[in-house]
Amino acid sequence: MAQEIKKNKWTVPISKMAQNTFNPIRSIVDTMKLEPHPDKPMIALSIGDPTVFGNLPMSEEIENAVIKCIKQRKYNGYAPSVGFDFARQAIAEYVSTPSSQVEAKDVILTSGCSGALELCISCLAEPGHNILIPKPGFSLYKTLAESLGIEVRSYNLLPEHSWEIDLQHLEKLIDDETAAVIVCNPSNPCGSAYRKEHLLAILETVARHKKPVIADEIYEHFVFNGQAYHSLASLSTVVPILACSGLTKRFLVPGWRLGWIVINDRNYAFTEVRNGLLKLSQRILGPNTLVQAALPEILKLTPQSFYTETLEYLETNAQLFYKYLSKIQGLMPIMPRGAMYMMIGIDMRHFPEFTSDIEFTQLLVTEQSVFCLPASCFQYPNYFRVVLTIPTEKVQEACDRIKEFCAQHYHFPADPFVQSVKGHKNEQINNTSYVNGLCPNGHYENGKSNGIEVNGLHDAEK
Repeated sequence: MAQEIKKNKWTVPISKMAQNTFNPIRSIVDTMKLEPHPDKPMIALSIGDPTVFGNLPMSEEIENAVIKCIKQRKYNGYAPSVGFDFARQAIAEYVSTPSSQVEAKDVILTSGCSGALELCISCLAEPGHNILIPKPGFSLYKTLAESLGIEVRSYNLLPEHSWEIDLQHLEKLIDDETAAVIVCNPSNPCGSAYRKEHLLAILETVARHKKPVIADEIYEHFVFNGQAYHSLASLSTVVPILACSGLTKRFLVPGWRLGWIVINDRNYAFTEVRNGLLKLSQRILGPNTLVQAALPEILKLTPQSFYTETLEYLETNAQLFYKYLSKIQGLMPIMPRGAMYMMIGIDMRHFPEFTSDIEFTQLLVTEQSVFCLPASCFQYPNYFRVVLTIPTEKVQEACDRIKEFCAQHYHFPADPFVQSVKGHKNEQINNTSYVNGLCPNGHYENGKSNGIEVNGLHDAEK
């Protein structure tokens, strides 16, 4: 009987693409033992979804634009796979700058920004090629590329310089098989917003090697007071750039799944790429028709006050997180300049019972019901990420719990503490980065910073 069952058993194999698909965040989070403290309500600082707490509603103009399209009953069928022409034109007008004019034909609508990234990676690279991605960086870049058999090479970001790109390291990774360089600005998970000078240096580097850029700009215009946003395409007449964005973050509607690719061609470098993106878009027959039909009004009628108030809210939370966490021994927050995240370093020497940031954040849930995302999800151990979109009244409570947790588990290291590392920029000591005398509690040694930015602030601004 057993032999007969074995003989009749079906075994259906899966594709290499399915076998190669691996999401680091899901792999790590799904295996963590997340059992919140029964007497403390959960505070989730882990999810990059601005709608979770209901404290950041969309503007009425956005809502009314979609309702209007529903009532017209004209947009319930298929659209062209690249999107309605009038919706593409609306995006072209929205993203064009005096130095980077685009037309409707340069825009492809997609199912969210992640869909845009998938089309770009699929179009530019294949097995045998490599793409360059930031470290730490959004985990989906790696997931999408490796599922297609494309090699991923991670270039370093510099926490001591507000997460700017280590351009020397980036350049060392480029070779003849490099298909594209992905640049995320403003950044998830770092909350960085690059200076114009740094963006120009990035463009000069890739131009020298004639490599196209995939610009993840889903957080476009998401910069805090005193910072300026520059799209990569607005700064180059040489580098061909596929810019990916969408409604998700700036308009606070991630579930609407409406993204886009803007083809910033230079010297007809993307002639074949245009046709390739068109073909790939036909695989899913285009994104949500109701939302793309509402796009012209969403982009034109959403008031500036909506954007301003959202950013002010997030910046207030960022300042509070930074203020409270900077005072906790063993933690090193890095003040963001934009987006909706903050990265916090853990001086693991002072928490010897934990072997990783995963264990640290897991026990933080068990003891304090505060869930922060371990930065191992972004290939960057010994950090964790918090989202800035939570209700402001919960920020202090979350920080108080983190403070209590750290106080209970903090230990002085067995080896003598290195009292002075001044003059040893970014020196690695026991896996801890000391930047111009920055001690593990996030403060400057002897109150000095040698005049450079640390944690996103000049010492005069501390």
